[in-house]
Amino acid sequence: MTRIKILTRDEMNAEQRAAFDDAKAAGAPTGGPYTAYIRMPKLMRLTREVSDTLRASALTGRERQMAVLIAIRHWDAKYPWAVQVRASLAAGLDQATIDSINARKKPKLTDPREMAVYDVATELLTNHKMTDTTYTAADKLFGTDTLVALVAAVGYFSMVSNTANAFDVTPPDDAPARLMG
Repeated sequence: MTRIKILTRDEMNAEQRAAFDDAKAAGAPTGGPYTAYIRMPKLMRLTREVSDTLRASALTGRERQMAVLIAIRHWDAKYPWAVQVRASLAAGLDQATIDSINARKKPKLTDPREMAVYDVATELLTNHKMTDTTYTAADKLFGTDTLVALVAAVGYFSMVSNTANAFDVTPPDDAPARLMG
């Protein structure tokens, strides 16, 4: 059960209502962690901007979603997992890869860039840094600008996951995607 009181639009102040209305008009999320971010309307706007910026990066949808799922799984964030599995499937990530990440196992990957995504994300989350070997390989494959986007995606979804966990933002009982125990 969600810990934070979910504000109705009528309970929001003018700045919160404006941020909420802007998100709704743009078709952006207003639920999940955004039920917390609305308490700081500027943060809600900035998180949307970060999300849009990462989606517009040179990472493919598959690459971005793999990094997203690895971060979410690391933090065991139930709501983001339920939402992002659907987005990952839509981006072309296969169920076997999603299931491997959910089981905390390395997926069977053949694409060098996707292998680098896995290595970068898992090293950052488990070791809090990348080895020189991983950094050099990823920088060569992606280029520095895209590597920055990859690292930022891991960080951004760590924030989203921590927000969901702190406020116990859980998916509805009928959400099809669930984290393994």
